[in-house]
Amino acid sequence: MADKKPAPSLDFLRAIVAEHLRAGRYDTIVTRFPPEPNGYLHIGHAKSIVLNHGIAQETGGRFHLRFDDTNPETENLEYVESIVDAVKWLGADWGEHLYFASDYFEEMYAFAEHLITQGKAYVDSSTEEEIREARGTVTEPGRPTAFRDRSVEENLDLFRRMRAGEFANGAHVLRAKIDLASPNMLMRDPVIYRIRHAHHYRTGDRWCIYPLYDYAHPIEDALECITHSLCTLEFENNREFYDWLVEGIPVPCRPYQYEFARLALDYTITSKRKLRQLVEGGHVSGWDDPRMPTLVGIRRRGVTPEALRAFCEMVGVTKANTRVDAGKFDYAVRDDLNRRAPRVLCVLRPLRVVLTNYPEDRVEELEAPYWPHDVPNEGSRMLPFSRELFIDRDDFLENPPKGFFRLSPGAEVRLRYAYVIRCDEVVRDERGEVVELRCSYDEATRGGSTPDGRQVKGTIQWVSAAHALPCEVRLYDRLFTVPDPEVGEGDFKDYLNPESLVVVQGARIEPGVRSDPAGSRYQFERLGYFCSDPVDSKPDALVFNRTVTLRDTWAKAAQPAPKVDAAPKAERKKKDAPGDGAAPRAKAPAAESARTPELEARRARYVAELGISAVEADVLTRAADFADFFDATVHLGASPKSVASWIVNVLVVELKERGINEIAFGPAELHRLIALVEDGTISSGAGRTVLAEMAREGGAPDAIVEARGLRQVNDPGAIAPAVDEVIAANAAKAEEYRGGKTGLLGFFVGQVRQKTGGSANPEVVKALLVERLGG
Repeated sequence: MADKKPAPSLDFLRAIVAEHLRAGRYDTIVTRFPPEPNGYLHIGHAKSIVLNHGIAQETGGRFHLRFDDTNPETENLEYVESIVDAVKWLGADWGEHLYFASDYFEEMYAFAEHLITQGKAYVDSSTEEEIREARGTVTEPGRPTAFRDRSVEENLDLFRRMRAGEFANGAHVLRAKIDLASPNMLMRDPVIYRIRHAHHYRTGDRWCIYPLYDYAHPIEDALECITHSLCTLEFENNREFYDWLVEGIPVPCRPYQYEFARLALDYTITSKRKLRQLVEGGHVSGWDDPRMPTLVGIRRRGVTPEALRAFCEMVGVTKANTRVDAGKFDYAVRDDLNRRAPRVLCVLRPLRVVLTNYPEDRVEELEAPYWPHDVPNEGSRMLPFSRELFIDRDDFLENPPKGFFRLSPGAEVRLRYAYVIRCDEVVRDERGEVVELRCSYDEATRGGSTPDGRQVKGTIQWVSAAHALPCEVRLYDRLFTVPDPEVGEGDFKDYLNPESLVVVQGARIEPGVRSDPAGSRYQFERLGYFCSDPVDSKPDALVFNRTVTLRDTWAKAAQPAPKVDAAPKAERKKKDAPGDGAAPRAKAPAAESARTPELEARRARYVAELGISAVEADVLTRAADFADFFDATVHLGASPKSVASWIVNVLVVELKERGINEIAFGPAELHRLIALVEDGTISSGAGRTVLAEMAREGGAPDAIVEARGLRQVNDPGAIAPAVDEVIAANAAKAEEYRGGKTGLLGFFVGQVRQKTGGSANPEVVKALLVERLGG
């Protein structure tokens, strides 16, 4: 059975840590993230943060944030503050363990004098070019400079005078005395101190000599008793010096360095120098431009820290440098936003529609769910509907090709959540451009239904012209046109994508978003996931950034043209159905042969005794392994109807081409997941997210809930302020509710859940609203 499969294996670093704990090598695991404050963090740093903090958190250890601020000429407080903010945003908590290399300058200096007295360091007065030439090549050993054999006394005197500021920049350096014939070029007497008469943002002018990173970093690790110093692979050659140094000075602890592959994402660069060129050259608007791979840029684009952490965990930890498909990042973002972003209507390129048979002075409110594919109590909002509307210009064609199911002269289309309309007349301006459509609406089709049974295949977006809010929409795309812009011919900037930002002015969005805070996230139905820009968006001048499209259009463009679907129309997916970014419902597992008598008996029992619908019972008994999985989960105490619904409606979708025995979890995990939903720990939408991850990668439901931040807020005291704010902001609707319009309860639930980022338990919200509204 599937529940007997082993848990997913640990990555190689976590396996090392687990073995060290098992063997008793350490009582407490201590990791660190050591950024240099000379720029903004980027997506590559996110992997290191998630890894280091994750290992410490998983083992009950400590995580340190430490700034390697040993270069006064490139570092400043602005970068420190931005890094602190970014690490906090990503969810890494260092507690009281915030450190700076500059805190240890005295200790570092003392260790340097110790090396000199041991004959392991010397002051070299050669020029930079002379030192470089004397190091030799990969095929030739280095040779000593004229100063390598200075006495201990002379070296100490010169080094102390270097500290006292007697010499100009470049007059002398302190070098470790190791092995000029070493095959590792880094071991050929590396420079460990240099003179820099520069003001340091923390120590001021107290120092004019500064340690190099390779010297400072191992000392910092040792003084903080770091157990596992995790670095990317480019530092692999540095490990030999790391070990040489910490074994040659009297430090309190002996740390060890381990290397892992850095995160290299397609269509992205992470070189600070090259990112600076983009900023200073005006190719982007700044370090927080939503196209930038910086954490401030990713954040401004609307990506959540949970999505970024999930992406880093999806990429995993390996010893081989590879580039990661950008589609994986987009997938992680969509997967996260699909459950947290409420759906709203936005028209990018408005085309006026006048409903000639709709009363001029009439305005009605139509209830529309924020999460159309969720359970009803996930909340809704009211959409004003009037005689004059806007639809998207792309949803109308005068001479449509075959298969165009939107609006055209004489054709009908369904307005999302509203009515069916027919285009009766096209109005043009003096240039012949279409400026208005005159249509008629069918009053009997409110909500989109067609009581007479006629088929209306297309559904389009709309907003009320009198009530919609004007907005600017920024359509962001990948910054480069090639996966690896650093390996092509010419300059990397030659591969900048001219379509990486398209600004759409004059768009219109439904009015309910006006009161939402900056940075609010939405799914614009059929268009993608967006967030209100946290910098530029204001209540009277809304600006929205596209976070990610609903589908991977780049991957689609790279594929050959699809084959024509020869299946009957009734079996094909309606391509113009409004998308919400969720996976389509999968087909039920087909039986390899006719249902056996034993399975037929099970099907009959599921319907007659367990109350399972005939459709669900049919799916569950088309294969013995599905029926076994269902029975085993029910045997653990789960409700048969709940188990059937989760397997048929969610798990089947995630299985795709796999069999149920190929997943890395079993009935016990499904039983636990259902319990988490039913006891209110997580919402049903979050439950689907958890099940999808379990189907892909395995894992325990509770662990996934905690890692993804999916726990619902159930405390009425914590939810009440949001309830009061929503009621106060919608006083007129509150009076309508009290006057008997109780259908507005769904609207209020939706507003509260939106204000709480979808974290508030809808049942608790509903109870508080009923209590406060007096209904």
